[in-house]
Amino acid sequence: MAIAVPGDDPYHRRYNISMFENFTHRRIETSGAVINLRHAGSGPPVLLLHGHPQTHVMWHKVAPKLAETYTIVCADLRGYGDSSKPPTTEDHAPYSKRAMARDMVEVMQALGFERFAVVGHDRGGRCAYRMALDHPERIVSLSVLDIIPTAEHFQRTDMSFAMGYWHWFFLAQAYPIPERLIASDPDAFYLRRGRTLFDEKALAEYRRCYTDPVTIHAMCEDYRAGATLDMRFDEDDQKAGRRIACPVQALWARKNGLDRWYDVLAVWRDWADRVEGHSIDCGHYLAEEAPEETLAALENFLAKAFKG
Repeated sequence: MAIAVPGDDPYHRRYNISMFENFTHRRIETSGAVINLRHAGSGPPVLLLHGHPQTHVMWHKVAPKLAETYTIVCADLRGYGDSSKPPTTEDHAPYSKRAMARDMVEVMQALGFERFAVVGHDRGGRCAYRMALDHPERIVSLSVLDIIPTAEHFQRTDMSFAMGYWHWFFLAQAYPIPERLIASDPDAFYLRRGRTLFDEKALAEYRRCYTDPVTIHAMCEDYRAGATLDMRFDEDDQKAGRRIACPVQALWARKNGLDRWYDVLAVWRDWADRVEGHSIDCGHYLAEEAPEETLAALENFLAKAFKG
């Protein structure tokens, strides 16, 4: 059973809580990890999950406004931010999206929420749709930002995707080569898309985490799990005809690769019956590059999901 661990004063002194001024910090122990999070609000529950190599701080431009209507939970995935980094195994199971999804279901239960909406960007989106498949009774609605299912990427891989998402294939290589190369200059690897995309306080948080060798290893394990177990879980669902039961919203970046490679809504309609969404005129980091448009889309979708 998950146990809540109250946040302490040193945490609040050290980190940039001005970005989440009215949020409460907690650490919650699940059956497999200790999850770091912030929460605020009193309405219907919505879980926000970040992408790689970020932390829950990526929601700082969106979460405070959503918390005026909803109970917002912003959590660090296991292996990221200030959540724990469990020891790995040969099959990378501790870093599969199935394990990450289990963490988040237990976190929401610990906070008193049996059912909730989930919004996930990038790796958080992969955890989110796995949660919708593995725990359909828990999920009111699913919003995925700038992704399609993992198996769809690998099954459709061509030269364009491999060159555009080369880091998928690099990070999934066997330990310790990716870890050693990244650790030699983390900024060169993680900031290759540019520093100016991020708020200075958010960037400081990301750097604090992604320069830690333990976090670097955990993030590589995430991608190793993606190329093995996560791929297998998706293919098992495809073969079984298992579909996402809740309403799905897909938002994607017009200036990233998905528009060029896929009919995004058509792909998601192979996985769910109720799918809507659109592109947003920005790069990969929707909630930070185009917060107003992202917020408006999420607010509209969540209002319909909780009404129905």
